[in-house]
Amino acid sequence: MSHAYILTLSCPDRPGIVHAVSGFLLERGGNIEEAAQYNDPDTGLFFMRVQFACALGLAELQQALAGLGTSFGMRWKLHPRDQAMRTVLMVSKEGHCLNDLLFRWKSGLLPLDIRAIVSNHREFYQLAASYNVPFHHIPVTAATKAQAEAKQLEVIEAEGADLVVLARYMQILSNELCQKLAGRAINIHHSFLPSFKGAKPYYQAHERGVKLIGATAHYVTADLDEGPIIEQDVARVDHSKTVEDLTAIGRDTESLVLARAVKWHSEHRVLQNGHKTVIFK
Repeated sequence: MSHAYILTLSCPDRPGIVHAVSGFLLERGGNIEEAAQYNDPDTGLFFMRVQFACALGLAELQQALAGLGTSFGMRWKLHPRDQAMRTVLMVSKEGHCLNDLLFRWKSGLLPLDIRAIVSNHREFYQLAASYNVPFHHIPVTAATKAQAEAKQLEVIEAEGADLVVLARYMQILSNELCQKLAGRAINIHHSFLPSFKGAKPYYQAHERGVKLIGATAHYVTADLDEGPIIEQDVARVDHSKTVEDLTAIGRDTESLVLARAVKWHSEHRVLQNGHKTVIFK
């Protein structure tokens, strides 16, 4: 019986890495089905993603890879390709990204296993129920933030989530929670930042006559909205667009950008490179 895997790795660049990886797989009867690589001249690091089939089990392959990884100073991960990524979605009062992700998931377009939805409001409990996803209402105030985050983390860990998506979750996460979710939490925001901070950014943008509506999906870090960028996109607008038009265009752009970022992450196509990302599309 053949098993499908995805291997991702990074290490200091040097001759022979591709040869070593492909030879390693060949010696174990592996068949490479897709491969991509990149060497960053600025950091001197090499990145690679390999999809392959192999008769060996996961534990046996991981044990063998440990030796290869040590010899090249690799940071590597091996994933069963048919294993959907356990995911928790977080949302506040704007549901366009949440609704889009749930629909794509149920349509088989995202390799996710959505385990729970967490919200500081009750607005979307019926939507969660319609998809048969547990809904956790955890209110957040300045006085209860620490306790609320403890409950959120309890849900995330109980579900074994490898991915947390802030699908328009409008609360700033503490530094402590950001650190605990490092590398497995994705946020979405409009690309007006930092020009139009605070409430009603599309009203501010309309007043300034913007010509581009954008969105950015990035990993969550303690530096607000400054984590490694995964995906961005823009839509052109003009003077004829109302605030409502700008808001609608912005929501569509946010939904699309977040869906791409979640898809690439869940397919193990995103490798972090310091403050940047390498994405093998």
